[in-house]
Amino acid sequence: MAPFHFDLVSPEKVLFDSPVVQVDVPGSEGYFGVLAGHAPLITTLRPGVLVIYGEGGEELRVVVNGGFAEVGPSGLTVLADTAVPIEEFDLAVLAGTIKDTEEDVADSTDDWQRDKLTRKLEQLRALQAALQAS
Repeated sequence: MAPFHFDLVSPEKVLFDSPVVQVDVPGSEGYFGVLAGHAPLITTLRPGVLVIYGEGGEELRVVVNGGFAEVGPSGLTVLADTAVPIEEFDLAVLAGTIKDTEEDVADSTDDWQRDKLTRKLEQLRALQAALQAS
């Protein structure tokens, strides 16, 4: 397969900046694969696992939560709100965050705050489900 350029950027750092042969992205409408010559596309990300296939056959799995992906003439760029290599991601911490957020939702008396916390909880649970499926 022909390589193309891929950049993965989080607010903390550039996690990946190299040629690849394929990237599987958790897009807002579902997972999609990007190969060299892919049609231009911009989409939001949903919580999930981004899979990077290197030129030498290596595979890198990265947990992403929120952000955008853009496919263009220069390749694929993913700007992720959160991006952590899967081997560094702690499911116990995620479970604790979900529990804390559930308690915050239950304790909230302000409708606006409860709605915001409920959206955060839904996103955390979606991330947990995606990680358990992979």
